[in-house]
Amino acid sequence: MDDLIDEPAAPRRNEAEYTVSEISGAVKRALEDAFGRIRVRGEIGRIFRARSGHLYYDVKDDRNVLSCTTWKGQISQLSVEPEEGMEVIVTGRLSGFGSQSKYTLNVDAMEVAGAGALMAMLEKRRLALAAEGLFDPARKVPLPFLPDVIGVITSPQGAVIRDILHRLRDRFPRHVLIWPVAVQGKASAGEVANAIRGFNAPDLPFARPDLLIVARGGGSIEDLWGFNEEVVVRAAADSAIPLISAVGHETDTTLIDHASDRRAPTPTAAAEMAVPVRLDLLAGIDALGLRQTRAVRAAVQGRRQRWIDLGRALPRIDMLLSGPRQRLDLASERLPTALRARTAGARLRLSRLEGRVTPGALTAQVARQRQQLLQLSARLDGALPRARDRVRRDLDRLAARLRPSPVERALRQDRDRLARTLQRLAALARTRQDRARDRLAALDRLRLSLGYQATLARGFAVVRDGDAIITTAEAARRAATLEVEFADGRVKTGGKAPEWRAKPGGGPDQGSLF
Repeated sequence: MDDLIDEPAAPRRNEAEYTVSEISGAVKRALEDAFGRIRVRGEIGRIFRARSGHLYYDVKDDRNVLSCTTWKGQISQLSVEPEEGMEVIVTGRLSGFGSQSKYTLNVDAMEVAGAGALMAMLEKRRLALAAEGLFDPARKVPLPFLPDVIGVITSPQGAVIRDILHRLRDRFPRHVLIWPVAVQGKASAGEVANAIRGFNAPDLPFARPDLLIVARGGGSIEDLWGFNEEVVVRAAADSAIPLISAVGHETDTTLIDHASDRRAPTPTAAAEMAVPVRLDLLAGIDALGLRQTRAVRAAVQGRRQRWIDLGRALPRIDMLLSGPRQRLDLASERLPTALRARTAGARLRLSRLEGRVTPGALTAQVARQRQQLLQLSARLDGALPRARDRVRRDLDRLAARLRPSPVERALRQDRDRLARTLQRLAALARTRQDRARDRLAALDRLRLSLGYQATLARGFAVVRDGDAIITTAEAARRAATLEVEFADGRVKTGGKAPEWRAKPGGGPDQGSLF
């Protein structure tokens, strides 16, 4: 009987059946067809960089989250590096990820949303680099007075390089080396940093520059963003060659301005800082020459007047010669009488000697005197060379005493060099001490601003259980003794800790500890 009764057949349905892969593929094609290449604005949330190099992150608003991916080969094309909390505009293609039933946006371009977000990111980066000491004034070096070779890092097609060359040609022509770089866009930061490091390389095939100028014309903050990148700032701070930053106009400020040794408001002003005016130097030299001529002429005139004044104080020649002239006249009058008296006396003595002198006695006396003369001549011949040698030796010793020895001259020169070196060392020590004092004061101010005592002064408190800091209500209930630190001191509570009641929202209710 039962076999004669047929069971009712299952109702037929008109809906199509899909496999999981088919429906995932259909959804992916629908997304890619409906949303080919789109721009999405939002805030970057979670960021994860895989070992493969791919970048995974979220872009969200106040209600929804969009998963984004940037493949390893696309990361270098991003104009900014994503950071959590940054508001950005991402551009890419929307696609589905069937294995997890998700849809994702493959991002190949990213830009900061608005100038406010850019300035916030710029200030955050500036504070981080300043904390490392890259903007410390002690790192800056003075510019050379007249560099022989100037290296210019800029675009060779813009008007900036022409302005710099024209200004250098007008002021003081110098040898200029140009390192062409992109001053805008994604490749700008890397090329500028490589150019700075390239000029500082030890094995250059050309003359090493004495001064570097990084120059670019004005523009928006987005156009100048390449000069705010960390790689450019670090290259400028590490440059051993003095560097002038001439990026933008006078109102534009980039991070390379803080790291460079000097900042110029415009590229033309950078050329004016680099070299002095040749005509001004020539005029200064001419002025110094005129001053020297006038000084020499005034000195000669002063000495001439001094000689004239001294000459006026001397007696006249007639007055000096009047006395000797009178004595000469008196002697001339007395001379004939004295000569006659002298002649008469000599004649009288001669007449007396004529009687006593005989030829034999005269011959013997002449022979004795000749013998004495010969003896004296022989002694003189032997003593004269010895006396000459002795006088020569005395003169040599005297000359040696009067002339300074090489050792004395060397000691005098070393003494002068030592005095000059001590003066320079003293000046250098004072300068380094002042710089160290300024750095210590800056670090102390930073310590005070980052310390938790400033937070206590705003009405907060720190709760401790011994050396451990209490951060939860459960830990406070378990503690036997609590110590509360305020801005003006610490207070201890003895015995059992007070009961803590949870807030309606789930957090601890901070009641009175006493």
